[in-house]
Amino acid sequence: MKYLHTLFLALPLAAGFSAVRDAARNAASPEPAAREAPALELGAFSVSLAVEDLAASRAFYETLGFRQIAGNQEQNWIILQNGTSTIGLFHGMFERNIMTFNPGWDQHAEPLDAFLDVRDIQRRLKDAGLELQLEAEADGRGPASFLLVDPDGNSILVDQHVDRPTPSGE
Repeated sequence: MKYLHTLFLALPLAAGFSAVRDAARNAASPEPAAREAPALELGAFSVSLAVEDLAASRAFYETLGFRQIAGNQEQNWIILQNGTSTIGLFHGMFERNIMTFNPGWDQHAEPLDAFLDVRDIQRRLKDAGLELQLEAEADGRGPASFLLVDPDGNSILVDQHVDRPTPSGE
């Protein structure tokens, strides 16, 4: 593992930063037909970490420049941010780390006027054949969430904290 880390650090120097950037863009570029599909905007991204010692974890991330923007340490959870990077620290709430997306919020947890509702995202993913572990009520209007797991066992939570956006004209 130590050598892999060294390889990633040396690769940009050996290949040139632009060559690595171009290779990453090409590898991530979808096929032409896929580019035409409407975007699936999942909302603000954060990582929710299952921590053993909330105070120690908070101190560690504050040393990295994160600051608390939400949460309650007495309730065993806090949200920290550094620039546009957001992490949640949770003690005793879940077993594994979770990637979290929040439709309806920008990266600073401010409500958006227009966004793709969690239930619409859920429908698209189910239509694409993905299996969900937990589902939002399909016809709801308020906050809701669903959970899925990627092929490697990583949990992905799509968690909307605001009401469904109102279509223009209503």
